[in-house]
Amino acid sequence: MPDPTTAVAEPLRAARDAPPAGSEFAPLLRTVRGQGLLQRRRTWYAVTIATNALALAGIVTGIVLTGDSWWSLLLAPLLAVFGARTAFIGHDAGHSQITAGKSAARVIGLIHGNLLLGMSYAGWNEKHNRHHANPNHIDKDPDVVADVLVFTGAQAKERSGFRRWLTRNQAWLFFPLTLLEGVALKIHGFQDLRRQTPRERAVEGLLLVTHVAAYATLLLTSLSPGKALAFAALHQALFGLHLGLAFAPNHKGMQMPDPNGERWGHLHRQVLTSRNIRGDILTDWFLGGLNYQIEHHLFPSMPRPHLRLAQPLVRAHCRELGIPYAETGLVDSYRQALSHLHAVGEPLRAE
Repeated sequence: MPDPTTAVAEPLRAARDAPPAGSEFAPLLRTVRGQGLLQRRRTWYAVTIATNALALAGIVTGIVLTGDSWWSLLLAPLLAVFGARTAFIGHDAGHSQITAGKSAARVIGLIHGNLLLGMSYAGWNEKHNRHHANPNHIDKDPDVVADVLVFTGAQAKERSGFRRWLTRNQAWLFFPLTLLEGVALKIHGFQDLRRQTPRERAVEGLLLVTHVAAYATLLLTSLSPGKALAFAALHQALFGLHLGLAFAPNHKGMQMPDPNGERWGHLHRQVLTSRNIRGDILTDWFLGGLNYQIEHHLFPSMPRPHLRLAQPLVRAHCRELGIPYAETGLVDSYRQALSHLHAVGEPLRAE
């Protein structure tokens, strides 16, 4: 496959010499497709899935062999890290990055979401697809609906009681709150069963129950009840924190479309609301490719290893059109996200 970093301007210029584009996004899409970046990487994903499965199996074996010892708790962070890898695989399956077949993608998603993590694949997919369609749109993106956190001054004004206190301090509380995210996702998974069709509910529900039973059996047969509870608390807290670290930088503090304003096209809607994180292969691994958030939002079905290759094409296209392309370091991305949450809560602190 040709390296797009060696020929960014030429393909884009050729695309603009083609027949009428129809939109600002169309020339970029043709270039990306022409470079083969939308072709699936089944072998890459097969190796990734197998490696992750072996890692999980090794950790489980380690828990069993270590037995009723506090040393077992050292395996909880490892299980959290590879649990996040498992979630990233389920995420990619939901976007059809791994396979074009919906049935195969669903099987991969159910195994990595429901069975291995206790999270509803259907529930996550439904919510996440709505987010992708309208990122940061206050009326359409479920990720910016006022809940534990709020994202606009208008949302903050409506807070009362304990939620008002949360909003005043939400920037400081953000990462502590992510420690609960692992458990919250499991609870939401069971709650989402009510929305699903009877057939879907039967499959998803069975796998969710199987996960809980297997997880409890593993810990309670290997550890005393006290150590098992400590292991579960540490594991779930670190798993939630890891997911929070991966998702927090992506959109918080970026532009939010005016619900009553002009509707943005696909290119503006995805680029202006997303933020990329600079880094190396380790950053790609730790964040599951979500550090290329702009490319991921423009091309949701693009396989994860191609996002890095698409970046120079997207950046050049945005530069030529004068569209801001947000990219920063990992630490600064958290600063920007937390600064936004802090600013939203400022009027309440001034009371």
